[in-house]
Amino acid sequence: MIRKRVKKMEENSELRKVIPSLARRAIEYYLKEGKYLPLPLGLPSYLISEKRGVFVSLKKKGRLRGCIGTYIPRYENIAQEIIHNAVSAATQDPRFPPLQEEELPFVSVSVDILSYPEEVNSLEELDPKKYGVIVEKGWKRGLLLPDIEGVDTVDEQIRIALAKAGISPQEKFTIYRFTVDRYEEED
Repeated sequence: MIRKRVKKMEENSELRKVIPSLARRAIEYYLKEGKYLPLPLGLPSYLISEKRGVFVSLKKKGRLRGCIGTYIPRYENIAQEIIHNAVSAATQDPRFPPLQEEELPFVSVSVDILSYPEEVNSLEELDPKKYGVIVEKGWKRGLLLPDIEGVDTVDEQIRIALAKAGISPQEKFTIYRFTVDRYEEED
């Protein structure tokens, strides 16, 4: 039992370094080579054997510079999801111009690996610090990650997600919640 716990802590410590580093390497490679980073050898098995949704967020001087992700996995494994979403966050977020190579040293990278979404029956099941939300009506969907600075109430979290989806608060919609494992670069 103790050996398993120690091994889990070591793996978690390794993941805390490897995951944001993989996202940064993917962006660097794409900005220099114009193509996606080939899957590196020697990655922790968790990144190769699991499929999960992943969001990659970029901040420059503490301000959002790009954020793209998937809540349903699109690629073969978490590592490929990180690589593709990191490049998308850097080059395809419609709110920002594509990241330039000279900006990269001033950008911090954060990677959120999502749990599978579960439907919520009551707002009491939500907590904006613990759960992200997805709101859905037909083909319209809006997602908000958990623990976002300035988002302190469930009402505000839902309001922002609805606005992202283009769903009116008066419409009937479905709410899902999810948790994330957040991996951030160390300063």
